[in-house]
Amino acid sequence: MTDEKPSLQIDVEEQERWRKRLRVTVPASHVESRRQEAMRRLAKRLKLPGFRKGHVPSSVVESRFGDAVRQETLDKVVGDAYREALAIEDLQPISEGELDDLFYEPQEDLVFSISFDVQPEILLARLGGFAVERPAPKVDETQVDEMLERLRAQNGSWETVEGGHPEEDDLVSVRIRKLQDGEPAGEPRPYDLVLGHGDAIPDVEKAIRSLDVGTSGHFVVTFPDDFPDESRRGEEEEIEIDLVERKVMRLPELDDDFAKRVGDFTSVEELRARVREDLLSEAEEQAEAAVRGRLLDFIIEANPFEVPDSMVDRYADSVLGDQSTAAPEKVEELRAMLRPQAESAVKRILVIERIAETQGLRATDDELDARIEEIAEQNNTTAAKVYADLQKAGRLEAIERDLTERKVFEFLKSQSEIIDVPSDA
Repeated sequence: MTDEKPSLQIDVEEQERWRKRLRVTVPASHVESRRQEAMRRLAKRLKLPGFRKGHVPSSVVESRFGDAVRQETLDKVVGDAYREALAIEDLQPISEGELDDLFYEPQEDLVFSISFDVQPEILLARLGGFAVERPAPKVDETQVDEMLERLRAQNGSWETVEGGHPEEDDLVSVRIRKLQDGEPAGEPRPYDLVLGHGDAIPDVEKAIRSLDVGTSGHFVVTFPDDFPDESRRGEEEEIEIDLVERKVMRLPELDDDFAKRVGDFTSVEELRARVREDLLSEAEEQAEAAVRGRLLDFIIEANPFEVPDSMVDRYADSVLGDQSTAAPEKVEELRAMLRPQAESAVKRILVIERIAETQGLRATDDELDARIEEIAEQNNTTAAKVYADLQKAGRLEAIERDLTERKVFEFLKSQSEIIDVPSDA
């Protein structure tokens, strides 16, 4: 057996969106050599009546196992030739190769084509000279009041109410069972629902609101047009509902005692000030995010480029999450809806990576150590423990990427004019 590599004939075809197509020709002599090797390997393993193990004639192997030998030969030759062609042409695919136009006949050259995506080579000729408006962070008292109400709701308690029709935001305990021609068609099933929060379809909520505690009723409900199970949209169902219990949320008073319970505050005014401060910090982050996004948009507009479909598909799949239980046509519909967003996100990621590379802005080990020290100090622990925890959770790369992005955006802001827009503009 020889380990010599075949003399391949390789043609590279450039396609759109950083897709390449290799057309590879493998000499017939090499293919036949690999076929004979496959025959010998199989013959050594075979044990057939009338023949000693390992001594089955090649003619018998060919007649009885020719298809298997052919497939093994093709898999081996095509795989080896593909890897060799990539090395010769210095190509690094970022997607699975798609094989097509395979031609193979005994004593003739083997020819195949294979297509794949490669990493885009982005040329960013212009990185600055843009005028970007930064909205002024603004927090009004209505936002503060809304956040305080959320805190009250988080610290409220459910209180059982005797009698009365349920209302919005009430917690109800019900038993529901299907009916057929007015007769029970199964055992009742218990449910706990908060009305007005989408826990049940509108017709079921409407039916519950018509009942008093301790009463029941028969209803015909219709599944809405946006029901997740498309096959049930518009379907009618006859059900019986028993309203077992009704609870209402009792909110704590917004006073100094409440402020002390929810945190290290001495008064409600101190709590209010902290909420306002947190909201302002959030608004500042949103304003900064708006500047970053607009800078990237300007750069992409000034330096247009295409991205591989495979990268866009992978990003869309990461957003969609587990698709194993979804119908294939629904997945494709969602992918199509997400495509513009996914393509934009991929372009932004590639731009940041390219700028970090060309401008030498990647986070250094010292900067990563400093950030870990900062996290340790904030959490009153040691840098070694923080490092170990981050490493175990696989988050060190995310910390490094965040530091790199900060440096990239500081650089980009220095190359353009950032205009602060007054809050009353």
